Amino acid sequence: MNILGISAFYHDSAACLVHDGEIIAAAQEERFTRKKHDPAFPHNAVEFCLEKGGIQVADLDYVGFYDKPFIKFERILETYLGIAPKGIKQYLSAIPIWLKDKLWTRGNIRKNLGYGGPVLFSEHHESHAASAFFPSPFQEAAILTMDGVGEWATSSLALGKDNKIELLQELHFPHSLGLLYSAFTYYLGFKVNSGEYKVMGLAPYGEPKYCDLIRKYLIDLKDDGSFRMNMDYFDYLGGMTMTNDKFAAVFDHPTRKSESQLGQKEMDIAASLQEVTEEIMLKMARHIRKKTGMKNLCLAGGVALNCVGNGKILKEKIFDNIWIQPAAGDAGGALGVALCIWHQVLGNERKTNGKDSMKGSYLGPQFKESEIKSYLDSQEIPYRHLNETDLSKMVADDLKAGKVIGWFQGAMEFGPRSLGGRSILGDPRNPKMQSTMNLKIKYRESFRPFAPSVLAEKVSEWFEMDSESPYMLMVAGVREDKRISMTDEQKKLFGIDLLNIPRSQIPAITHVDYSARIQTVHKDTNKRYYDLISEFEKATQCAVLINTSFNVRGEPIVCTPEQAYRCFMRTEMDTLVLENFVLNKKDQKPLQDDDDWKKEFELD
Repeated sequence: MNILGISAFYHDSAACLVHDGEIIAAAQEERFTRKKHDPAFPHNAVEFCLEKGGIQVADLDYVGFYDKPFIKFERILETYLGIAPKGIKQYLSAIPIWLKDKLWTRGNIRKNLGYGGPVLFSEHHESHAASAFFPSPFQEAAILTMDGVGEWATSSLALGKDNKIELLQELHFPHSLGLLYSAFTYYLGFKVNSGEYKVMGLAPYGEPKYCDLIRKYLIDLKDDGSFRMNMDYFDYLGGMTMTNDKFAAVFDHPTRKSESQLGQKEMDIAASLQEVTEEIMLKMARHIRKKTGMKNLCLAGGVALNCVGNGKILKEKIFDNIWIQPAAGDAGGALGVALCIWHQVLGNERKTNGKDSMKGSYLGPQFKESEIKSYLDSQEIPYRHLNETDLSKMVADDLKAGKVIGWFQGAMEFGPRSLGGRSILGDPRNPKMQSTMNLKIKYRESFRPFAPSVLAEKVSEWFEMDSESPYMLMVAGVREDKRISMTDEQKKLFGIDLLNIPRSQIPAITHVDYSARIQTVHKDTNKRYYDLISEFEKATQCAVLINTSFNVRGEPIVCTPEQAYRCFMRTEMDTLVLENFVLNKKDQKPLQDDDDWKKEFELD
């Protein structure tokens, strides 16, 4: 049986193919269209999934959509009616789109696919919960989902057992942890649904001075993690922005203009938001543990990408085991609805073997060596072809020498993280590597941290963590014995001045608070990447690499060899590895007609 799951029309459109309960393929539409967070119907992602599965549209038994448009429309109407006449501009712009397009999702799916079979809908948070539990390694678990908003729900607590998910409790719009975080993202001058990572990365540079103000004016938080937001301070119900002047007055600071200089106040506000977010996440986690008695926790929804909060739940040992869907945002809803149909609707049994069924999240397009060679030869691009052993040794030596490597291997990752399939790699021991990669490779803000990839069995030798984190969704501290103590003079510094102080033996991936967003690398899911890190360890006694996504700021992660080559040539990367083909920058000719490439992308 073939089931196609689809998420679309809001942001991060995606498609997923499930065959007899097995996840065959999944990808976001943005990787094909090169439009970041592309909300359009995922034509390209669907085409890829069907091709990977070796089937055509006629072979599909079910198509699932990740939320219920009519219930969402009900919420939008009730919201506008409840605040009328405020919000009339939003109403007049939104309603025609709904009446023309979004209300007819079933018909749109059939038309876009040329499909006449059953189209089923799950609720938004049901899709998130299914994406979290069904692929997890647990036969039973508590499930916590948190995001902006689905139909009405903004967070949900559920219980997963065998092939069933039972909803236990929901928090409803407009009270939303995701929207709270997005409101601050907007206020701090970053792009909503894109810049939340930046706020999280900015937080350790500040002091959480404003937590009491947030609790006093903006939210009323209960012991079970539920809360109410004071909507007098927010404008997303009927205004054209996320926050208003009253919100800014709480912090005695105007909304920051995009691309303007960041000051200490912005850093302190980010730190305060992050601390309150973690408090809410911890309260929710403790409540669902008490309510269900489960020792395992599954997480999904956009807030589950807050790896600092995830790390706090792990550190507090509220649950014995935690598993997070790697495509935790809306893209993962496509996977969730497909598995929901297979298990929840059709009643097919589910048995775990102690491992998750995400296949390392390497579920996207993969390119044969013959395809790569054909591209390189057709463009007269100089390269070398190496065998497996020589490749790992050469790349490890280049990394040791301080070179930055574009690493294009195997299937593309599903989700927002590069996990060794479409990655840019560097030596974490190099104190200059963080600024070099931010400013010369990624073209992004200097304060943003990089993540480490570490051999799974060596994680506790380098970090304060003894569990797996294969999807780079957990933050933990660098071990005390790997840290470098600050001098008395350095301790007087604060804010961005802390950026260039080496914090550990692996300074390029150690954030200013001695933390790191960790990816554990496993031989059974990505042998070539595992072998590379092993070779690097032989050369350096360090089982860690810098791993950042293969893209520049404002651009989606690369999908094809051509996209990888163009990104390589537009940056100061030294070496590009496309499977077994190795390209040195010094051998390449400059790209033609490419001077204006940055204009293609939004800079924030």
